[in-house]
Amino acid sequence: MAHAKLSLLIAITLLSTPAIAQEEAAIADSTALETAPDSIQYNNELPRHEVDSLISAWYTRTRPVTNDFVPDSVALADSLIAGIPDSVFVNRLQAMMSPIPLVFNDQVRRFIELYVVRRRYLVQRMLTLSNYYFPMFEQILDANDMPLELKYMAIIESALNPNALSRVGASGLWQFMYYTGKRYGLDVTSYVDERRDPAKATAAAAVFLRELYNMYGDWHLAIAAYNCGPGNVNRAIARSGGHKDFWKIYYNLPRETRGYVPAFIAAAYAMTYAREHNIFPNDDEAILPTDTVVIYSPLHFNQVTSVLGIPTDVIRQLNPQYKHDVIPAIEGKTYTLTLPVDATFQFAAREDSIYARDRAKYFPDNKIVKITDTRGAVYAGRTPDGKAKLVYTVRNGDVPGSIAKRFGVRVNDLIYWNNIRRSMIRVGQKLVIYVPKNKADRYAGMAKISK
Repeated sequence: MAHAKLSLLIAITLLSTPAIAQEEAAIADSTALETAPDSIQYNNELPRHEVDSLISAWYTRTRPVTNDFVPDSVALADSLIAGIPDSVFVNRLQAMMSPIPLVFNDQVRRFIELYVVRRRYLVQRMLTLSNYYFPMFEQILDANDMPLELKYMAIIESALNPNALSRVGASGLWQFMYYTGKRYGLDVTSYVDERRDPAKATAAAAVFLRELYNMYGDWHLAIAAYNCGPGNVNRAIARSGGHKDFWKIYYNLPRETRGYVPAFIAAAYAMTYAREHNIFPNDDEAILPTDTVVIYSPLHFNQVTSVLGIPTDVIRQLNPQYKHDVIPAIEGKTYTLTLPVDATFQFAAREDSIYARDRAKYFPDNKIVKITDTRGAVYAGRTPDGKAKLVYTVRNGDVPGSIAKRFGVRVNDLIYWNNIRRSMIRVGQKLVIYVPKNKADRYAGMAKISK
């Protein structure tokens, strides 16, 4: 059983897209295993706005956010960290007592400043989400005899968003590519993507990281190899004369990987010492314990919702591995469904009613007959059945997440329908949105109905 600070707010958090501050010139995709984002380092080779995009990647495809701290508080925080001597950071990092060397240098300090000053509101939200994910990560890492601090890699990889998808196809909390996920036992089908399963993906990442550590005998190199692949690390070692030290092969690594270890150390610092910088999780969220039930027959999320009254969005949030709200438990194969713990008792008591609810509608003859999704129809160039096509004109201040929320659609669908790259849209741009026909009139005032 996991205890989490969850609510509908957090459910929305995991399903939306960020509003990046206007000064951001780029938004980096989530870091992938074999392919890193365009800008992930902090040194003189990149302008500052590109470094800031690493922090934006923390919240790629999550909730719309605004600059929720006033300029005076930023100036205060900035002045406070500017006056902190290096020795304080050194002592704090040493006090974490990690088997991973948490060294301090100029690169690490710059990332720390970025995290706890300029993007402190993102750290706050990461702290809130970490109440759910970190206990799970720690349990799995401990079972594999791995440093618990490795949990901070998921912050850089996905912003603790199990639905994160990079431009090259890396998916989930730990950003596994398709073939890498398969190699480590993560099943990917038309209905299930276990790269998005928080527990299974974490277990796979632990195995992968253990292999990398056994290869190099050094956690910094293992972490770097997770980012750019062992081939690139091996080449960097060879070009540096055989040194097996991250800082000695630093300039021989791919440019985007050089900032990965400093960013990891700074993220560990920011999450551990957030309170010292006046950053706190959102304690208004209610404690919601969760547990799992075994599913032995095909089941649609709507069947659970209609009987138990759990919002579908909450079920999706707790079970991001199921692509189309369908659990394809057929031919003797079973799956698990994560629910609020009270709901698991209700599920056990009303299990027969849940499976029977609208059975013929979703699974005639107990078979999965089609994917309930709008993408196939859109790809074929037609409006999906039961949907109305709207055309919305982007306004000043709009971001994909806020638009999706306004029209009650998934942000990933909005991005797909309109081939949006890097979550970037512009004022005046025309966006196609598909909504249920019976709700088209409700949205007519915000968008034109297209015939």
